Amino acid sequence: MVKLAKREEQIMQAFWELNKAFIKEIIPRLPDPKPHYNSVATIVKILEDKGFLGHEIIGNLYQYYPVISREDYQKHTMKDIVVQYFGGSYPRMLAFFAKEQNLSEKELKEIFKMIKSNK
Repeated sequence: MVKLAKREEQIMQAFWELNKAFIKEIIPRLPDPKPHYNSVATIVKILEDKGFLGHEIIGNLYQYYPVISREDYQKHTMKDIVVQYFGGSYPRMLAFFAKEQNLSEKELKEIFKMIKSNK
């Protein structure tokens, strides 16, 4: 799976929220300054070529839908971040964020509780 460019990811976030959408429904969900319709259409085509989106034809319009789930993309992206910045060590990543964000003991306990409940 490839890493998405910033605008590609913004567009995918809108599709993940809507589940199915026409291009004109995506534009209002994008941050300002809003891109032109043709720019969004070009990026949507790129996302389809990369395997992130599929489409159905409704009348003479294309309605797009995500092929890759947000969760699958998150897993892949986080794995890359851990490998690239933390030498593949999740404990080092957690320690980094705990230190940088000045997490309280309560927040750390909440994290451990979440980890235990997912096992």
